[in-house]
Amino acid sequence: MKALIFAAGKGTRLKPFTDHHPKALAKVNGIPLLERNIDYLKSFGITDFVINIHHFGDQIVSFLKENNNFNCKIEISDESNELLETGGGLIFAKEFLNHGEDFLIMNADILTNININDFVKYHKEIKDFVTLAVSDRESSRKLLFNDDLVLRGWLNVQTGEQRLAEFNKGFRPLAFSGVHCINPVIFDKIKRTGKFSVMEEYLDLMQTEKIHGFVHDSILVDVGRPESVIEAEKYFK
Repeated sequence: MKALIFAAGKGTRLKPFTDHHPKALAKVNGIPLLERNIDYLKSFGITDFVINIHHFGDQIVSFLKENNNFNCKIEISDESNELLETGGGLIFAKEFLNHGEDFLIMNADILTNININDFVKYHKEIKDFVTLAVSDRESSRKLLFNDDLVLRGWLNVQTGEQRLAEFNKGFRPLAFSGVHCINPVIFDKIKRTGKFSVMEEYLDLMQTEKIHGFVHDSILVDVGRPESVIEAEKYFK
C-alpha cells in the first residue's frame, strides 16, 4: 500500500520555525515530524510513499536524500508553483496514486499511534472509497456521523455553522484525525479542480456516497503550534 504524506503547507501556526523551514521538519524530541511518520507507517509494512512539497520543499528533498529515503521508495509531488491545499494536492498527485489499489493519506504534522492495520481492514470490509479516522476529542470542528458511522455533516463548534446531508439531532460529533484510507475511484468522483480542500469535496459527496468514519481512541497530537510540540513530546519519545 502507498501512503501520501501532505507536507506542502506553510505551517503559519508554527512560526517562527516555519519562517525558515517546512513544518514537516519541525522536531519532536529531536526527530522531525516527517521522519517520525515515515517510521510509523513503516512499522505497518508501508515502504512506498508520495510526499507533496511547496513551502521550503527543497529542504524536504535534501533531508530525504541525506537519509537515503529511509530505505523506502519515495516520490515527490512538487507543488512549488502553487500550493494546492489537500484536495488539489491529492489531484496533483494522481499519477502516483491512480493504480487500482487503496492508499493512505496522512498529514505530516499529525502524530498518532492509530493501528493502521485495523484501519485498513475496516476500510476494506465496508468497501468504501473513503474512510476517515476520527475520535471523540476536543476540536473546534466536528464531523457528524449517523448510527452506522456514515458521514452526514460538519459542525463548527465555535460559530455553530453546519453543513448537513439531512436534518437529524442525533448525529455523533467526532473530530477528524488527519488520516484517510482511499480507493482510487475517488479520482472519478471529485468535481473540483485547482486549489481546494478535500474535506469540502467529502461534504459534497456525502449527499450521494457513503463515507465512513473509523473511530479510534489512540493518542493523536496535531503538531500545529509551538505548544503542541511540548504536548507531543510527552507521548512520542
